[in-house]
Amino acid sequence: MTAESYRRIRSSVMSRLKDLSPHLTYHCLNHTVDVEEQCLRIAKAEGIKDPHQLFLLKIAAIYHDTGFLVKYREHEAAGCKLFDEDAEDFGIPDDDQEIIRELIMATKLPQKPKNLLEKVICDADLDYLGREDFFEIAETLHQEFLFYGIVPDDAAWENLQNNFLLSHSYHTESSRRLREPVKQEHIKKLTGHKV
Repeated sequence: MTAESYRRIRSSVMSRLKDLSPHLTYHCLNHTVDVEEQCLRIAKAEGIKDPHQLFLLKIAAIYHDTGFLVKYREHEAAGCKLFDEDAEDFGIPDDDQEIIRELIMATKLPQKPKNLLEKVICDADLDYLGREDFFEIAETLHQEFLFYGIVPDDAAWENLQNNFLLSHSYHTESSRRLREPVKQEHIKKLTGHKV
């Protein structure tokens, strides 16, 4: 697949993501763009240079949350279905389609990536946990979870977020090196103890 093919697919997906509910304050267009960028950054740090592998990663990144156009829970499977509907039109071979579906499903929590590409997209999806903009981004998820009834109140949110941070692990060497120390600082601020 060429760079032009990717641009065409990306343009189509990004145009549709503009229709996401405004109540998806975290799972929004900005998040998808961020995951796409972090996929490429982490892939480079992990020594992935093969253009075909990078193409598969980028396609999975832009589709990974498209399922939110259809439903909130089990959105990964819904995203795979949307991808399947498009894949033939875009001329994506069957073998590649299978890899892309597996990459999308790898982002489902709890994450259990089986290979390096899956590790990259998993770490890209939760990259913000170990960044300076963590608190700002976490607040967008807080508001989304309140709206969709994932948590009933602020106390439940704090409990959920703290437990998630404490149980989360990055999968790639580069994310463990770059993001884990900052994530530990966030945990210390939120819970008052060092892990």
